[in-house]
Amino acid sequence: MPFVDVQSRLGISLDRWLLLQSGPQPNKRASRCHAFEKDWIECAHGIGQTRAKKECQLEFEDFYECMHRQKTHERLHAIRQQRDKMVKEGTYTPPPSHSGKAEQSP
Repeated sequence: MPFVDVQSRLGISLDRWLLLQSGPQPNKRASRCHAFEKDWIECAHGIGQTRAKKECQLEFEDFYECMHRQKTHERLHAIRQQRDKMVKEGTYTPPPSHSGKAEQSP
């Protein structure tokens, strides 16, 4: 631990630059994935990279999903494929509001 806190004397915060969601946000609101990143950082803090990869895997997966939405996109793609398959077979008819045409209102 340093005797002199150089960061506060120079008015910089390197820790904030290292974290993705902790930077200044518009309207002083927390960013979308800030809570997940905070959980991951709190879990991994002080135990080392090797142990953190194993012990904090769940927190990291939650944070990664929040940032990239990979599982959500895969699930939506599977749903669209199933819908298209059912439309081809004739077992499903999409409602008129899903046809992509403007609604005719009186």
